[in-house]
Amino acid sequence: MSAALLTHPRLVTLEGGEGAGKTSAITAIREQLQARGHEVVLTREPGGTPLAERIRELLLHPQEETLQPETELLLMFAARAQHVQQVVRPALQRGAFVVSDRFTDSSYAYQGNGRGLDVDWIQDLERRAVGLRPGLTLLLDLDVRAGRARTVGRDLWPDRIEREQDDFFERVREGFRQRAAAEPQRFRLIDAAQTPTEVAASVTRALGDWLDGLA
Repeated sequence: MSAALLTHPRLVTLEGGEGAGKTSAITAIREQLQARGHEVVLTREPGGTPLAERIRELLLHPQEETLQPETELLLMFAARAQHVQQVVRPALQRGAFVVSDRFTDSSYAYQGNGRGLDVDWIQDLERRAVGLRPGLTLLLDLDVRAGRARTVGRDLWPDRIEREQDDFFERVREGFRQRAAAEPQRFRLIDAAQTPTEVAASVTRALGDWLDGLA
């Protein structure tokens, strides 16, 4: 695969920390795109294909041995490479919009800022294993403690990443915010402290403005 990054206008990603409310926001995105007559493919990371979903299980389920940060990063990109080749690129090539719950920005935030891994390594993996950058990234930004409070009781057994401490998620949040500040043309920052209805309305406005700019 070419080591060049292509920014694709029909690839839309949703990012954010724990409890930010991505699920309801994705529904609003899909409805707006469909209302404009577009085919929409909803997907997620890690995951999106049968093999990538199996890698997701390895990443999120607590393991008998400690999963090293480097292993975590490589598994993330293994799942992502499969996802991009099997789902994302074919959908984009036939003219569909792809809306992904998380994409490569999550690796910069979680494995870069959160785990402290070398950003240059992540950039190299992005170029070589992914080759695509979203045209639009909606970042649902929320205070860490507020987000974690929302997840209490959501899952009977929190996954491996959900079990991390607040300081880890503070680093992740800062990583997302740094990327948004560095690429204001791609990112739209959404206040996720609002009600789900208000968040969906903010997402819809941001997406609508962006779509109008593509016309």
